[in-house]
Amino acid sequence: MRPAQRLAVVFFALATLGGTAALAQDRYQPNSKVSIPWNRLHNYDEVVTICRDLVNAYPDLLKMESTGKSVEGRDMWALTLNVERTGPHDAKPGMYIDGNIHGNEVQGAEVVLYTIWFLTKSYGVVPHLTELMDRCSFYFVPMVNPDGRAHWFDAPNTASSSRSGKKPTDNDGDGLFDEDPPNDLDNDGLLLEMRRENPNGRWRESPDDPRILVPVQPDAKGDFKRYDRLGQEGIDDDGDGRTNEDGPGGYDPNRNWPADWQPNFIQYGAGDFPLSLPESKAVADFILARPNIAAVQSYHNSGGMILRGPGASYGPDYARSDQIVYDRIGKRGEKILPFYRYMVIHKDLYTVHGGFVNWTAEDLGIISFTNELWSSSQYYSDKQGRAGQAERMEFNDYVMFGQTFIPWKKFTHPVYGEIELGGWVKMTNRVPPPFHLEEMCHRNFAFTMYHADQMPLIEMTDVEAVSLGDNLWRIRVDVHNRKLIPTTTAQAAKRRYGARDSIAIRGEGIRVLAGGTVADRFTAPFDFVEHSPQKLWIDNGIPGEGFRTYQWIVAGSGPATIRFSSPRARDATATVKLAAP
Repeated sequence: MRPAQRLAVVFFALATLGGTAALAQDRYQPNSKVSIPWNRLHNYDEVVTICRDLVNAYPDLLKMESTGKSVEGRDMWALTLNVERTGPHDAKPGMYIDGNIHGNEVQGAEVVLYTIWFLTKSYGVVPHLTELMDRCSFYFVPMVNPDGRAHWFDAPNTASSSRSGKKPTDNDGDGLFDEDPPNDLDNDGLLLEMRRENPNGRWRESPDDPRILVPVQPDAKGDFKRYDRLGQEGIDDDGDGRTNEDGPGGYDPNRNWPADWQPNFIQYGAGDFPLSLPESKAVADFILARPNIAAVQSYHNSGGMILRGPGASYGPDYARSDQIVYDRIGKRGEKILPFYRYMVIHKDLYTVHGGFVNWTAEDLGIISFTNELWSSSQYYSDKQGRAGQAERMEFNDYVMFGQTFIPWKKFTHPVYGEIELGGWVKMTNRVPPPFHLEEMCHRNFAFTMYHADQMPLIEMTDVEAVSLGDNLWRIRVDVHNRKLIPTTTAQAAKRRYGARDSIAIRGEGIRVLAGGTVADRFTAPFDFVEHSPQKLWIDNGIPGEGFRTYQWIVAGSGPATIRFSSPRARDATATVKLAAP
């Protein structure tokens, strides 16, 4: 072979290998019509733009609507993902997914966006997700608290501030509203901490790192500086002797829901009454108008948790059948999401009255989870897996190259005099670093798709028609649920939420004489209903990964159609032909 020929073969082989590698890459990372960087966070306007870009790129899959207005007049955008050729969105089991109910929990919206982005680009390319989208519908509200998100991005904040919405609130009881917010004293765009030297102060610089303040021990001796910690950067705007005690908003949007709602003196931030906030009312109306919703996922931060109710110790005991569903999904989540723990809200975290997923789970009977996104211990911790101040500072130094902590600097405060400003920027601690954002989004998306895949899937089997003589027939059918979530949870049945499941038999040439259930085809008697046997109501639904058997006695001949209907599952039908032997 001549040198030129050998060179051509080498180039052809490299091109073939490159093409094969590209195909393999596309298989696991299908291309999207919308390019979105997943190494940065997006403000309110950018989120809305991304939503519109996705809808314009995938009009056959996505629809976008405003469900209402926030306190400051921003649209509450919701997106519906549905494959129209396989049926209307409300004729399929639906999953509701939201984020950013707390304004500072910004990565929640990013996971919702990522979910929409990955699903749309996967349709027709990734078989598992294509099948899921064909049989289910999805509803997304990326920003439940758009005002809080906008304020967190646009104004000086910490990782924990701007949690509230923006409805003016009198937090200090002086008859004024939002009159004493934190202040960016040095106009650097940051909201830091204040400290002041004091010979009798209770804090000192850590011997290991002077940037960190630690308590002064009673028996401490030696030559070291003492400090007072003066709190968040600011002044006493209203002259009441307190600093920063009445900032923007100051309530908790995740305490304004009907389930176990308690007034403000019991549950801080609850609002005037359940759904008194326009944001929560808009979301509640959206969900209640879609009784096909069989699964709910809400994204918060932080701590690395997969949470379910109850929110209070005296809350409703989840029936064993429902607990099995939660446990199966939650424990699978611990594997999909390393470092995350599956927990019960009141028992493993704290008491919550009037929480969102408590409302959807305990009042509506929908299988519901809250994921607390990102835990700093995931990427830098001690041998026990804990991330204290020292570990956080090492993470800042060796991984983030000093970008997340502002060293202490002198400043003259109008009241305190000579002080120092310093501390953590808002893009840290509760917020994941940019390089971790995409993995966090994808793993939480994967968990949520596992949850979605467990929504009811109904199939009719073992349909039989047995002649009893004299033109009489016994017709039996098994109705199977191939997935884990029942068509009606025990909690939904207890609360009587939503339309009931039903199964009916019809045919022009038949007359239904009796109908009912059979607990066992071989040993159990026929438990028939007294009235309207042609349509049987199923109060407790079809259990997850289980079945129920139904039977009718009919007279006549010709075809008969059996139809199972449920608001939380696609209808299923079967046909039998009744003809003389």
